[in-house]
Amino acid sequence: MPLLALTILTMIFFAANSLLNRAALAGDHIGPAEFAALRVVSGALMLWCLVALRAGPRAAFRRPDWVAVAGLVAYLVGFSFAYLQLDAGLGAVILFGGVQLTMFTGALVEGERPAPLRWAGIALSLGGLVYLGWPGVVVPLPPVSLALMAIAAVGWGIYSLAGRRVSDPLAATASNFIYAVPLLVLVALVAGSGLSPTPTGLGLAVVSGALTSGLGYALWYRVLPELGATRGALAQLSAPVFALVGGAILLAEPISARAAIASALILGGIVLGVWGKRQSGPKHGA
Repeated sequence: MPLLALTILTMIFFAANSLLNRAALAGDHIGPAEFAALRVVSGALMLWCLVALRAGPRAAFRRPDWVAVAGLVAYLVGFSFAYLQLDAGLGAVILFGGVQLTMFTGALVEGERPAPLRWAGIALSLGGLVYLGWPGVVVPLPPVSLALMAIAAVGWGIYSLAGRRVSDPLAATASNFIYAVPLLVLVALVAGSGLSPTPTGLGLAVVSGALTSGLGYALWYRVLPELGATRGALAQLSAPVFALVGGAILLAEPISARAAIASALILGGIVLGVWGKRQSGPKHGA
């Protein structure tokens, strides 16, 4: 499948995670810590099965990349708790805006030198994010949820940067999920909500873990080496647009004129940035 199609499919999976998480928490179907724990457990099981079928049951138990595991745990915990108050679409905008900044900063530190068109795309996309949250916006922005989503963004950015150099995306993702399981279970035991999960909550968490997280993240590790850090960061800004549309259709979340304009700016920035050719310099896969 062409790189563009794989990237779009991955972004749809990412947007679906926001919708599934928000739907589960908004309906009090499950608590945020329990959702995160079940999400990582089901993702680990799905990925382990796929790796075991291909290379044997021990293949997924490779040497852990603790930087990637820590980033994944920070993302999962911050993401789940932030969606107690944030709408799916708005949460995704905040998340992937922070991810873009994290990945872009990491790319610059490692020596990537984006071309002028890519700089313009980054500026335009971030302008869309700033416009969305400009003073006077009627969408509530709870400070605690914003801080939690910022933690999730940094965690996901670190996880993505770590994934650019993996040689086996499926096995690497399975390993990261497996080593994240005890940490997420511990969080659920310590910070559990006390809610009795409903079948709906359990189902949403399992779908998010096994399909849109487990397979989605393995796919992300597959496309990242070809995209590179700066283009990967830009590509992820399409996920909030998918989440905004999905939230409106599936969760009846309103799309304001501000959100529509911001989405257009974000998408325009992605087009500019992805088209921008990298200038000569150290090769880091951008």
